[in-house]
Formats: sequence, structure tokens, C-alpha cells
Amino acid sequence: MPHILIVEDEAAIADTLIFALQGEGFATTWLSLGAAALEFQRQTPADLIILDIGLPDISGFETCKQLRRFSEVPVLFLSARDAEIDRVVGLEIGADDYVVKPFSPREVAARVRAILKRMAPRPAVEASSTLFRIDAERVLISYRGQPLSLTRHEFRLLQCLLEQPQRVFSREQLLDALGVAADAGYERSIDSHIKSLRAKLRLVRADAEPIQTHRGLGYSYSPGHS
Repeated sequence: MPHILIVEDEAAIADTLIFALQGEGFATTWLSLGAAALEFQRQTPADLIILDIGLPDISGFETCKQLRRFSEVPVLFLSARDAEIDRVVGLEIGADDYVVKPFSPREVAARVRAILKRMAPRPAVEASSTLFRIDAERVLISYRGQPLSLTRHEFRLLQCLLEQPQRVFSREQLLDALGVAADAGYERSIDSHIKSLRAKLRLVRADAEPIQTHRGLGYSYSPGHS
């Protein structure tokens, strides 16, 4: 039974989420403060966190930043703000989805199910290039014998590209590989993740460009440029 941690300071909203999630078979815990949520996740990790942005102690964004220092648990943001910049910031600091208030509790439960399904471990597939090694169980990719320090999103993005060399992936397809809903408005954040990945690969070999840009289309992995 997946355990969902709800971090929301409005009791009425928390109650509707608890009712909807428990009705779908999830176990739930409700907390109203970001600091308490961080301590909870250190002690008794949940499988997914529903995190309100407007918390009374520290913001949901700051809570997520601190969370990512020790956990890669999926995060679904709740917010009264619908600006694109908020959605983009949410993904870039490690969120998996973003729901705007007011919302349907049943829709949130469906998004939780979808995130957990997308985040399920994928069968290990060896990258075609011997320059890369993927260790799916340890969530680790090595390049030219050197382990790369990757975030969860960067790992899944690079894994997706490596497993199908030369295939051009659109931003929407890469969002799906990250476990992020393509309708969440995050497509341009893929560019930021690609930029970060390229920087980390250049630390191993400065003149290599294994990730190729296809203008207007997306990105691909090119073994010949590794």
C-alpha cells in the first residue's frame, strides 16, 4: 500500500485529499509544516509527497529544495498560483507534477497513481555505447569509467537517450521519461536539464557532445560524438 504524505496547512483541503486517496487504497499522513515534513521523510519515508507551496513556516519550494538534498521521493505541488514560471521552477527544483487550486481531489488521486506508475523501476537495458554504463538499481550512470553525479531527473533523461541512440526525442517524450505529465507546462525545462547534463559530461571530456540538439524537434544521443 503506497504511503502518501500530505503537507497542507488548510485542514479542509487536507481532509478532502485524505478521503480521496484512502478511497483509492493509499495510506496517508497529514502534516501542516514544511519542517515537520522534512523530519518525517528522514525518519519514515513516504512513497510520494503532496506539497502545498504556501506553507506557514517555509515555502513548499524551499521544502522541496531541502528534501532533494537527501531524498528523491516524487513530489506533487499544490498551489493557488497558475503562472508558468511557478510551474517551471517547481520542475527544476525536483517536482514531478503541479496542481492548481481549486482542484478535484479525484484528479489529484489519479495524478498520484500516474506518477507512481511512471516512477516504477524500468528493466535494465545496456547502453549501446561502451563509453556509458547504466546501473538502474543504484540509479547510476558512468561515462568513460567515471560515475556521474546526476539528479533523479537527469538520470532518467540520460537513460532514455542512451537506450535508443540516434532517436530524436521531443520534449514531451522526454517529460514522459522523467515521469512528468506532458500537460503540466514544463516542456522548456527539458532544455535546462540538457544544459546541466552537457556540463557534467564535459567535466569528463571537454570536447565531447554526445547529446545532440535537433532544432524544432528535440534531442538525441549520438555515439559518434561521445
